[in-house]
Amino acid sequence: MSNKIRNRMLAYLIAAGAAIFAGAPGFAEDPTSLFEVVTAKDQIVIGLSAKDIEAVGGNDVTHIGQAIKASGELTVWQYAVRKGTDGQLEQAPLKRVSLLAADSLRVEPYSASVRVVPAPEE
Repeated sequence: MSNKIRNRMLAYLIAAGAAIFAGAPGFAEDPTSLFEVVTAKDQIVIGLSAKDIEAVGGNDVTHIGQAIKASGELTVWQYAVRKGTDGQLEQAPLKRVSLLAADSLRVEPYSASVRVVPAPEE
């Protein structure tokens, strides 16, 4: 096999791999940022889309805390682990919840060890 053919095949394989990787569900263009909210009673994992992050003013716990304090509440998606259609575990939206300023004690970044499914558009 000549070097020209070998190089062309390698280029096709790299392009195909990049296309598959970019289309994988865990690597969506609009990533969801996860946070853990700790209250006096329990703790939940919430997800913010790029649109939600823009609305609160940033992608860190300070902006989320300030948004809750400023408006008194923040409505977000609660996330939970489930089994996906492919049988793999994934962190997915469970239900909409309202975080109240009086109930929220702490907001922390949360790193999922499984694929994260974006919340449905509203």
